[in-house]
Amino acid sequence: MYLIIVGAGSIGSNLIDLAVGDGNNVVVIENDEERANAISAEYDCLVLNADATNHGTLRDAEIDRADAVISTTDIDAVNIMVMLLAQEHDVPNLVSVVHDPENLPVFEKIGVSMIENPQRLIADHLYHSVRYPNVSDFVELDEETELVELTVTVNAPMSGQRLSAARETGILPEGCLVVALERDGEIRAPRGETTIHAGDQVTVFTDDTALSDAVAAFTGDQ
Repeated sequence: MYLIIVGAGSIGSNLIDLAVGDGNNVVVIENDEERANAISAEYDCLVLNADATNHGTLRDAEIDRADAVISTTDIDAVNIMVMLLAQEHDVPNLVSVVHDPENLPVFEKIGVSMIENPQRLIADHLYHSVRYPNVSDFVELDEETELVELTVTVNAPMSGQRLSAARETGILPEGCLVVALERDGEIRAPRGETTIHAGDQVTVFTDDTALSDAVAAFTGDQ
């Protein structure tokens, strides 16, 4: 893909690393000269030390070729302007971080895919890492539900349990659903007759009220 990434701060630089590493054709626009030079020295991509809210800069970035424009600056007004300009060039995918929730309606009206409040997402991830050390990953779906990925331990109540039986006995808490299971490198769709084994990596859909009980059921941690 041909990607234009605006901003090379903490979010943008990690995105650049992923995008370039995955073999995409990446153009970076960064207004700060020091950051622009650092990215240019480290990655095999075109880096423009310029203002992304300028039409000339976007033409230099060959925006008409872009499959996506991703704006990662820490100023919502800049991100909004970049998205509006990209929209004028009919870029098919518009993605931006949004720092102030009050600005969400503006981004929604433009038709932007949003990463809302990235600082809060980072804080949530850090908190979950401390609160639930056996959870390897989690995705907050909304204010009340999330997906968690964890590895079943030997002493976990769910180890050796069939899913249907665990539901009936209450070992698997209400508000908790196993949506995927990986065993010996093979991903499986769990069914009622599926038996959970120690070492299985499970992805669990859960609401916030059942989260602690769900983690305890699969890891034994309270």
